[in-house]
Amino acid sequence: MAKLKADAQKVVSIIKGDKTKTEAYCQINELAEQIGEAQQEKDSKKADELSRKVMELEIKLGSDYLTLVNDLKDVDPNSQQAQELDSVLASLDDSCE
Repeated sequence: MAKLKADAQKVVSIIKGDKTKTEAYCQINELAEQIGEAQQEKDSKKADELSRKVMELEIKLGSDYLTLVNDLKDVDPNSQQAQELDSVLASLDDSCE
């Protein structure tokens, strides 16, 4: 868990230090909301299209980000660990307007 938290802090630092990456991260958040709406409307074509855009943006954020996202899939979202990681990543969300 300590390594995952350190990795999250590293990724946050990298993204916040690069305006282009910060913008890409914020776009991913916006697209994620749109994907959720498309799924509620049962519009799988739109959701798939938006998911492809997210993947393109994730690539721009770099391999460290992709590795972190993959590692986060193994964390129980209701655990104390998830809450700690969320607090680290929340500073990135604060960078989005």
